Amino acid sequence: MYTGPLPVGGAENGVRLIAANPDDRKGTACLSRRALLVGSVAAAVTSVLPASAQGAAMPGMRMVKTNNINLAVHEAGSGPAVVLLHGFPGLAFTWRHQIPALAAAGYRVIVPDLRGYGRSDAPKAMEDYDIAHLTGDLVGLLDTLGIEKAIFMGHDWGGLLAWQMALLHAGRVAGVIGVNTPHIPHWMLWLHPDLVEAAQPQGQTFAADPKVDPVSQMRQVYSQDMYVLMFQDGRVADNAMDRDPRGALRNAYRKGLITSADWNKLPPQVANMGYYGKPLPERLPGEDVLTAQELDFYASNFERTGFTPAINWYRNLSRNWKAGLGVDQTVRVPSLMVSAAHDVVLRPSMADGMNAYVPDLEKHTIADCWHWTPEEKPEELNRLAVSWLRRRFPPK
Repeated sequence: MYTGPLPVGGAENGVRLIAANPDDRKGTACLSRRALLVGSVAAAVTSVLPASAQGAAMPGMRMVKTNNINLAVHEAGSGPAVVLLHGFPGLAFTWRHQIPALAAAGYRVIVPDLRGYGRSDAPKAMEDYDIAHLTGDLVGLLDTLGIEKAIFMGHDWGGLLAWQMALLHAGRVAGVIGVNTPHIPHWMLWLHPDLVEAAQPQGQTFAADPKVDPVSQMRQVYSQDMYVLMFQDGRVADNAMDRDPRGALRNAYRKGLITSADWNKLPPQVANMGYYGKPLPERLPGEDVLTAQELDFYASNFERTGFTPAINWYRNLSRNWKAGLGVDQTVRVPSLMVSAAHDVVLRPSMADGMNAYVPDLEKHTIADCWHWTPEEKPEELNRLAVSWLRRRFPPK
């Protein structure tokens, strides 16, 4: 049974704040009634987890001071460091099935609630969610933990962040695992031909230009209801999601939906990806990804934070594009790309050209899987990730 959120950083919860300086790198989180030992992969399950998730216990949480904010961070295991980066609208909890598998395989697993999410700090300024801040948080996290390099494994927006870490802070990245999210240079992800073609009226074509602001180009292709553009324009989506966080999350976390092939047959006005900010249908399509208890856990966090901090990541796309114009877009570390066969936005076909920018790349596609791969197909994802990690970064 769901009993409440994970512990907050504070003495009353037995969680210690860890400062981001070399003298504090040996600090560890204290124990509490609700926390496991940091780094432990003990089989005990704490009362903070949904009953349905008891087979995938979250390890204890501590607050880490980095880049002038506090991040809520979970750790388990020992060995080469693997940092797991969740997407939108996710949490560290997204990785509950991967943490024990990776730790048992011989890796030190580090899982933050990213900036603006969960128990981590959520600055007010929109500009505080650009890629410089987001990657800076992770560099500071490694500094605090005394880690020179880590493998970054990211899903959805976390995948974008993982690939950007390899571009902007190559010296701190040993390898990258992209889950669903391919590396598309210069923030042209939503302008990939596979997505644009479905949204264009018959007979019209569009070719993205990496030298032009991606948001301005998206306005030429999609309607204003397309979710990334809606996030740019006011707070309609924020307000709609904040009014009913549980409903918004249940609407997002779906599987058993339309496939990419069928999506391409839809009228262009339907294929515009207008996912958020609209009234929820009485009956949702497809199937729930989350149990009721897991959904309650996500909802309780977004009820507290609201969705604006997370949506602010999208509101920095133009800023991120401009900052990266002079950056070599080649990822020069060993990389694994895991696609989901039926993800209609982050399609497996979008990874077809990745080798041009990611020379050392291994690719796999998980069958019968939509967008929420870490939670839809945890065993398949764990098997692929552990296999690749053991071959490329074997534990000592």
